[in-house]
Amino acid sequence: MAEQVPLSDEAVAQEPEVAADRDEPTREVAADLAYRRLGIVNAVFWGERGAGDRGWVLIDAGLRGTAGLIRSAAEARFGEGSRPSAIVMTHGHFDHVGALSTLAEEWDVPVYAHELERPYLDGSASYPPGDPGVGGGMMSRLSRFYPTGPIDIGERLRNLPADGSVPGMPGWRWLHTPGHSVGHVSLWRESDRMLVAGDAIVTTGQESAYSVAVQEPQMHGPPAYFTIDWEAAERSVGKLAALGPETILTMHGQPLQGPLMQQALATLSRDFREIAVPENGVYVAAPRRAEDGTAYERS
Repeated sequence: MAEQVPLSDEAVAQEPEVAADRDEPTREVAADLAYRRLGIVNAVFWGERGAGDRGWVLIDAGLRGTAGLIRSAAEARFGEGSRPSAIVMTHGHFDHVGALSTLAEEWDVPVYAHELERPYLDGSASYPPGDPGVGGGMMSRLSRFYPTGPIDIGERLRNLPADGSVPGMPGWRWLHTPGHSVGHVSLWRESDRMLVAGDAIVTTGQESAYSVAVQEPQMHGPPAYFTIDWEAAERSVGKLAALGPETILTMHGQPLQGPLMQQALATLSRDFREIAVPENGVYVAAPRRAEDGTAYERS
């Protein structure tokens, strides 16, 4: 499977040996931003090292069965028994909510998401099924079997604030970046031009099991097999490119930074339809949207 916009290792934003020297299971991108890779997806931690109880925020919650890995990474970084002040969700696909119910209950913490993503998190609607005909890789071909049903985190669920602020993360703003899902958000910090892009952009060929395994850097559109509105996805990539980020951390792949990354992002935005949009995707011809209710599968 061809890379969308290939990049060299010069664009990778973090030094793995730094965290390894500290005996931490996370990789640091900034003094207050780190991530842990959990198989096919990343979980992100905001907060200074040693921040302590309620002094940090978890962004997304990985695959089912990874609660212990997320917990151990948090304790290594923030202190034994430390709990976040909030969990912020970029969206609710299965590989982002796998440990959410367990950790939200254990930590007694509010969970914030965009209001259009609520039906997937309050038990009322499922996602549209995966599209196995896009991307040309094993991850795409298996997507018909990926869970799409909702979870229900009950009264812990909150809407992200209407003013664009991110609870527990001063200096950050959330941006609505739909396309991959109707309520997808990305997080932006203007002061150092740091972008947590979620799945609006990823930095590995997520449709290919080989690409996921080796994590060779590339600038890539959202994972094709779950993207339900390609026109919205194109607009979202354009919005993020226009910010001119210095560093990008996504939920699939390695973080990227600097001029090479910026050039690749500009290329992806400019040529999105040729680079990222599949030729025969189910949702290319028939997008699913919140406005007409087709994004929500109800039993």
